[in-house]
Amino acid sequence: MNVRRHHISAAALAAVTALGLGTLTACSSDSAAAGNTDKFDVVASFYPMAFLAEQIGGEHVNVTSLTEPGQEPHDLEISAKQTAQLQESDAALYLKGLQPSVDEAIGQSGIKTKIDAATLTSLEEHGAEVGGHAEEHADEHADEHAHEDGHAEGETAHEDEHGHEHSHETEGGKDPHIWLDPVKYAEVAEGVGKAFEKADPDHAADYKKNTEALVGKLNDLDTTFETGLKDRKTDVFITTHAAFGYLAERYGLTEEAISGLDPESEPSGARVKELAKTAKADGVTTVFYETLVSDKTAKTLAGDAGLKTDVLDPIEGITDTSRGDDYFQVMEANLKALQTALGAK
Repeated sequence: MNVRRHHISAAALAAVTALGLGTLTACSSDSAAAGNTDKFDVVASFYPMAFLAEQIGGEHVNVTSLTEPGQEPHDLEISAKQTAQLQESDAALYLKGLQPSVDEAIGQSGIKTKIDAATLTSLEEHGAEVGGHAEEHADEHADEHAHEDGHAEGETAHEDEHGHEHSHETEGGKDPHIWLDPVKYAEVAEGVGKAFEKADPDHAADYKKNTEALVGKLNDLDTTFETGLKDRKTDVFITTHAAFGYLAERYGLTEEAISGLDPESEPSGARVKELAKTAKADGVTTVFYETLVSDKTAKTLAGDAGLKTDVLDPIEGITDTSRGDDYFQVMEANLKALQTALGAK
């Protein structure tokens, strides 16, 4: 997530998600499993994409994640072996702009089906402070799937615009963390499901059924968050970097990030003082850090301001230290952490 890192595009992220849950667990730990199987072979860029692929693909897909468990996805550099595996796969699911090396490898590959998750929902620009209300976004998704079919056929948009250093953003400075908003993640899931149906029509009915089930679970998660965060003492929470902008907007919260979209940049003294004042004025109790990035900055700010620290997981990968075994379990743990920090009843 730091400026020197290549942005993993929405497409790259999507690639990781391409296959079924059980398959993802097995394949993400054995990248050699990619390609040339008797199943629909999907390469996903990182965990949120791989999770989608496995949930939607079920028993019909073989999912391989380019990002290993515990590896910071933004630091990923594609190996020659992984590049070769891409050529042998049936589909790539990724989030363009998040992992430049993934974007480049997929763009240069002859893989038939390239699914860029960034094209399946709307992305927004987010800075160090993000706030909003769910109702503002309730009706914004009517036309967001216009390009799904084209990308399912392999037409990946904007493929020649990257490969340079960005902070943790996609094209145009857009925030890529769409999977942390269950509603946006559901929109991406719908697009991925349609792409799978088109690319592997023999199993289209199962992909459709699995997609509907996943979207239903994501809608339930959205309701759980909305209900769980209703009665709270404060709307403001502080994080090490701005990964939770979409979540904040969805549920009417305000995220104050120490380092903006780049979790490893050093915040200025002025920013630290500003956040300490904000914490006091808005009743903030907790500074959140994440599992794959150093907690040093968060603990320094918390110590200076007399605040607690806790984990708010951006779910870019599942490890032994994650508060759950999959996306839904970790999101539920995130909700509990937010409820405690915000004083929700």
